[in-house]
Amino acid sequence: MSADVSQEQVVADVLDVRGLSVATRDGSTLVHDVSFRLAPGERLSLIGESGSGKSLTSFALTGLLPDGLTASGSILLDGVQVIGARERELVPLRGRVASTVFQEPLTALDPLMRVGRQVAEPLRRHLGLRGDELRRSVLDALTEVGLPEPARIARAYSWEISGGQRQRVAIAAALACRPRLLIADEPTTALDVTVQADVLALIERLVDERGMSLLFVSHDLAVVSRMAQRAMVLRAGRMVEEGPIAQLLRAPSDPYTAELVRSARELDAALEVR
Repeated sequence: MSADVSQEQVVADVLDVRGLSVATRDGSTLVHDVSFRLAPGERLSLIGESGSGKSLTSFALTGLLPDGLTASGSILLDGVQVIGARERELVPLRGRVASTVFQEPLTALDPLMRVGRQVAEPLRRHLGLRGDELRRSVLDALTEVGLPEPARIARAYSWEISGGQRQRVAIAAALACRPRLLIADEPTTALDVTVQADVLALIERLVDERGMSLLFVSHDLAVVSRMAQRAMVLRAGRMVEEGPIAQLLRAPSDPYTAELVRSARELDAALEVR
């Protein structure tokens, strides 16, 4: 190795998943031997129909699998092994290294806590902010996601604001501590069509401005083609195909991927006719 090369900083993958499987207590396997890597600033999508294992895969990445499910294999998140780690070892990673925006903001946010406190919590826990500095940071986070009257929103409960505003609050909370990786699990599925495009544009802008990695989980190929550079197609818990988005759209090699592409094109054509 030359002197110049030896002095270069080697940037590690944000996420390195090898042989990930998820199983129930009775031994039923729901995710089978999934492997992928995510480099700094890269955008990857997990795509598949309901029940394909894409959400379970995303939950496993930060140790958030539902009770009764266990993961095996290896998940290195910023160099820390997630599988087998104790909860106290995972808490510092959540919000600081990786954050998740979930599908339904109404259930993701605590209805008994004002939303400003929910944005403040990761700032207090990970950055140690207090007092006026914490209050300013909360308002800055709400402003950054395009919420009008951030002081009013901060005082509101989740059920007092609209679905689009709730998802913006959830994004503000997820990104408050500037994580390296954003995991977006079907973040627009529960929103009205008119709001979906705005939320996607918001995620796209913030990921780009901050140089974050993005793992975007979706069943919608049209959305995936906008949000990611590369996609991994899951079916019945197994990876059936992986590659650049353009390649998957142009020449899918697996029949299931080909069917997803065909269905997406038929839907686009039907919408154009309307």
